[in-house]
Amino acid sequence: MLTEEDHSGALVLVVDDEPTIGDVLARYLRRAGFQTRVALDGPQAIALSAERRPDLVVLDIMLPGIDGLEVMRRLHEQTPHPRPAVILLTAKGEESDRIVGLRRGADDYVVKPFSPAELVARVEAVLRRGVSKPESEVQPLELAGLRIDPGARTVAVGEKEVLLTQREFDLLLLLARHPGQVFSRDQLMELVWQFSFYSDSSTVTVHIRRLRAKIEPQPENPRFIQTVWGLGYRFCAS
Repeated sequence: MLTEEDHSGALVLVVDDEPTIGDVLARYLRRAGFQTRVALDGPQAIALSAERRPDLVVLDIMLPGIDGLEVMRRLHEQTPHPRPAVILLTAKGEESDRIVGLRRGADDYVVKPFSPAELVARVEAVLRRGVSKPESEVQPLELAGLRIDPGARTVAVGEKEVLLTQREFDLLLLLARHPGQVFSRDQLMELVWQFSFYSDSSTVTVHIRRLRAKIEPQPENPRFIQTVWGLGYRFCAS
């Protein structure tokens, strides 16, 4: 597992059909200490991922032949656990693509045109959540039939393991570690996504909906993740 001081072992796969973009992003990522590989289309991305599982994939949605959402689905099937994190590259104004991508398991997205330095910061933020933690922070939580293991980054409802994305896991863990405390969408954006200026709080709503669908016996009447109308969300452990 990576430590917070050293992410040089992390492999980032950049997938974009524009060679210049791929080369520029790879260069910036290498300067930040990451290993990189570049794919120009979906089949090449899938083949490279099969050769060596990436820790994170920077994935353009608008790819020729197989689009980015289908590539993400195949990558998740190829390496179901642990899944590589995914940051989607989307065109400005394509909000529907971003929402669909988040619902299908993307961890973040960046809208074109963007700064390569911003992309590197997003990559670091996503991967930082997988770094080693002190022993006191990796003890499993047992909460009303829900088991959250921060060390193994696994979640089980009863005896059944539930597969979560990195972002879903971090959101659930934050709420579960503070049962009864209400977090606003803006607070969750800053604490989980680690971008205080990242103002699209609908991302939180999407992830809460996905979490409920995976862990709640009745997602329409949630037991664990409750909405506090006008304020935000809280975790109920009783």
